[in-house]
Amino acid sequence: MTRFSVLLRKDLREQWRTLRMPVVAIIFFVVGLGSPVLAKYTPELLKGAGGNIQITIPTPELKDAIDQLIKNLGQVGPFAAILLAMSAVARERERGTLALVLSKPVTPSAFLGSKFVALLATLGLAVVVASIAAFAYTTLLFAQPPVAGFVACCLLILLGIMVFAAITFLASTLLGSTLPAAGVGLGAYILTAIISIDARLGQFMPNGLSDPARALALGNSPPHLWISLLANLFWIVAMLVGSWLVFRNQEFGS
Repeated sequence: MTRFSVLLRKDLREQWRTLRMPVVAIIFFVVGLGSPVLAKYTPELLKGAGGNIQITIPTPELKDAIDQLIKNLGQVGPFAAILLAMSAVARERERGTLALVLSKPVTPSAFLGSKFVALLATLGLAVVVASIAAFAYTTLLFAQPPVAGFVACCLLILLGIMVFAAITFLASTLLGSTLPAAGVGLGAYILTAIISIDARLGQFMPNGLSDPARALALGNSPPHLWISLLANLFWIVAMLVGSWLVFRNQEFGS
């Protein structure tokens, strides 16, 4: 793709200079660090808050730390993805720089591809930072999870986050405005959560990656792994193809 590497370097520099990349990485670091800590000490805090009331709470285990990490990243990650992706294309239009960029020998694929890969790099770095922090403190407070399974768990978490990035990315391309694009992303988050109430349909949603991610991190056989993996990859590819078709028609169609 023409000038893809040049555009990608530009987009990555922008992610760094505007502090999006470091800020998101710091937020994810806190989430990764705090997840096993919460799993370890929340029962003690609840017992202390109960006063004279007798509260029986099971002793925290490794699975509780994994559950806390998946839950926290599953909440923070989509919102970070939506906030980053809502302006991916729309900002260029709002600033009036899109026509200037496209006056160069730049294809729609190169332009959109560099934007999305930069999003992936920012969110991927954030998940890596959170994963390292979570792995270290989980090992310290509980036990060491299987390394390969833990890495696979975090990759599935990243995949689920990128679904919301892709949906918002399409909205940013289609609507050309940041706030409506964010609204679409938020609506998708709520809708997928509602659909996931049905376990059978939930396998095809980003939330459906939670069960196989948890099983892998604990060294167990993951349920419906391939169904959830392929379904979420499909959503991402479909959103990107839709973004390309919309963008191509907007800029080059009649």
